Amino acid sequence: MKPKIYITRKLPEQIIEGLSRNYDVRMWDQEDIPVPREVLVEEMKEVEGLLCLLTEQIDESLIEQAPNLKIIANMAVGHNNIDVQSATKRGIMVTNTPGVLTETTADLTFGLLLATARRMMEAEDYLRNGKWETWSPMQLTGQDVHGATLGIIGLGRIGEALAKRAKGFDMNLVYFNRSRKYEQEKELGIEYQPLEKLLQISDFVCVMLPLTAETAYMIGKEQLELMKGTAVLINTARGGIIDEKALYQALENREIWAAGLDVFEEEPVPLDHPLLTLPNVVTLPHIGSASIATRMKMATLAVQNLVDGLSGDTPRNLVLLNKSK
Repeated sequence: MKPKIYITRKLPEQIIEGLSRNYDVRMWDQEDIPVPREVLVEEMKEVEGLLCLLTEQIDESLIEQAPNLKIIANMAVGHNNIDVQSATKRGIMVTNTPGVLTETTADLTFGLLLATARRMMEAEDYLRNGKWETWSPMQLTGQDVHGATLGIIGLGRIGEALAKRAKGFDMNLVYFNRSRKYEQEKELGIEYQPLEKLLQISDFVCVMLPLTAETAYMIGKEQLELMKGTAVLINTARGGIIDEKALYQALENREIWAAGLDVFEEEPVPLDHPLLTLPNVVTLPHIGSASIATRMKMATLAVQNLVDGLSGDTPRNLVLLNKSK
C-alpha cells in the first residue's frame, strides 16, 4: 500500500501531480476555507505525512491522534502553529520553507513602509470618496522616508534584504538582534543598538522576528512610549510580537505617528478590531510572501521536504528545537 499523505489546503495541480505516483494523496479541496478541525482529526488517524499551512494548529492533542505520522511539512517560514516539542518527542519531523520568500517579503515590507509613511491608502480613499476638491499646502502630508533612520528588530535574512532596499533611499540603518552580526554591519553599513536606544532614535521601526516565547509581546506599552511621536511602526513578522491593545492606545493618543500591519495576533483579524478603526493604520491580510512565483516555490519546497522525510532522507529544512528561525 502507498503511504498516505494529507494536504490541508488546495494547492496547484502542477505542484502535487507527481505525488500520486508514489503516495495515496488526499487534499482539502476548498481553496479559501481552512480545513475544519473535525475533518483534520479524522484524516490524521492514518496519514504518514502532513503538509499544512499557518491556518492549521497542529497541537499535541492532534499529534497524539496520528500514530503513523512521520513528518509535518509546514508551507511557511514560521512554525508557531505546530507543537514542535510534542512532534519531536514522538520522532515526528517538522519542516518549514525558509529562504524562498526572503526577497518577496522584504519588497512587501518596504512597500508597506512607504504606503504608511505617505498615507497612500488614506489618500486613495480621500480621492475615491469625492473629497479631493482642491489643493492645500498641508493636505495629506506624510513622513519623508529618504534620509530617515530605519530600525530593524531582527536582522535575519528578511531583515538584511530590507536593509539593502533602505540603502537605496539613503536611510540611516540601525538594528537590534539577540546576537550581533559584525559581518553584516560592515557589509550593510548598519549599526547595532540596544532595543531601547533603537526605539528612541528610529523614525521607522520594522519588526522582523519569529514569534517565540521570548518575543511574544516584545513591543508593548513601555517600548511604544520610547518611540518618537513622529515614528512609524511596521510589522510583517507575526502579530503576537506586538501588544495590540498598547499599540491601539499609542496610535489613538498620537504617541506614535502611524503603523503598518500585515499580521495580527488573531487571523483573520475580526472586522470590529479597534486597530481597524484608526485612520493612521495601514492594514494588509498577511500577504508578505504573496507573489505567484514565491508561493509556487514555497509549495514545491514543502512537497520536497515531505517526500524526503517519507523516503528516509533528512529534509533540508528540518526544524530543530531551539533552532533560530
